Amino acid sequence: QVQLVESGGGVVQPGGSLRLSCVASGSILSINVMGWYRQAPGKDRELVAAINKIGRINYADTVKGRFTISRDKAKNTVYLQMNSLKPDDTALYDCKVDLMFGTYWGQGTQVTVSS
Repeated sequence: QVQLVESGGGVVQPGGSLRLSCVASGSILSINVMGWYRQAPGKDRELVAAINKIGRINYADTVKGRFTISRDKAKNTVYLQMNSLKPDDTALYDCKVDLMFGTYWGQGTQVTVSS
């Protein structure tokens, strides 16, 4: 009984910025990992960025220096600040939360980078 609500996706021109948010609610005692994945049509799902309960962060090589992940522990919320967006960043971005007894996914928020 965990719900993830994502927001912040949209259409942006190359070089623009977006900020994604994911709020977790429900039966939550402690979150081990919160992160963002993405999947474009015809491609495999890939990790974008993740942050664990002590603040350790992993980024995909393709987004290092452009994207920043952060969290608000009190609000069970994770953010993804995306700068210098490129057309190949276009994908469905999905929030993932790892708890002691399971893994949960949001329904995704679409990011489209186009002129």
